[in-house]
Amino acid sequence: MGRGKVVIRRIDNSTSRQVTFSKRRSGLLKKAKELSVLCDAEVGLIIFSSTEKLSDFASTSMKSVIERYNTTKEEHHQLFNPPSEAKLWEREVASLRIQLQHLHESHRKLLGEGLSGLSIKDLQNLENQLEMSLKTIRVKKDQILSAEIQALNRKESLSHQENIELYKKANQIRQDNTGLHKKVYRAEFVNEAYRGSQASYGQLRYDMNAPISLQLSQPKPQKNEAPGKALKLG
Repeated sequence: MGRGKVVIRRIDNSTSRQVTFSKRRSGLLKKAKELSVLCDAEVGLIIFSSTEKLSDFASTSMKSVIERYNTTKEEHHQLFNPPSEAKLWEREVASLRIQLQHLHESHRKLLGEGLSGLSIKDLQNLENQLEMSLKTIRVKKDQILSAEIQALNRKESLSHQENIELYKKANQIRQDNTGLHKKVYRAEFVNEAYRGSQASYGQLRYDMNAPISLQLSQPKPQKNEAPGKALKLG
């Protein structure tokens, strides 16, 4: 059997009214959370009970939701009320002028000007701010110097390596030149020896072509033959 239709009207019984409020408030907060998660919506919910008890929910933060609501409301109001745009710009200019004046005064205080109206606490805060700024500046300077030193060390290492390579190449070229000088010296020596041998060979050929004189002599008699015996031929 289904539930009957509930009549939407104020509950007269305070106890029943409080129980219904607690139940429906929990359901409303649950639905708001589910809506923000499922639909990726920015949800802000504010509930005040009849006893002035506050209950709220915000998907991001209640402050950002309210600021967004006010901005959207002003833009929506400007669309339907154009003359108010001039007033909006006037307020914006006034706000920027105040911010500029505040920044100018802060800059003068950082420079050490306009300190007569400051208390000890204000001066201490200003001193702490300057010390923090100096510390940040020194850290940044040290980082830059360290980076430059590392870059110089890398360049020095590369230059040293290049010098070693150049020295090796120069030494190799010197050795090659020495070998070439030796080869040239040996070639010259061989050429000189070859030219000397050619001259001797030419002189030898000239002597061999010269005429040779020969003389014949009488053979000596043998001891076992008679001196007066003549050789007879048949």
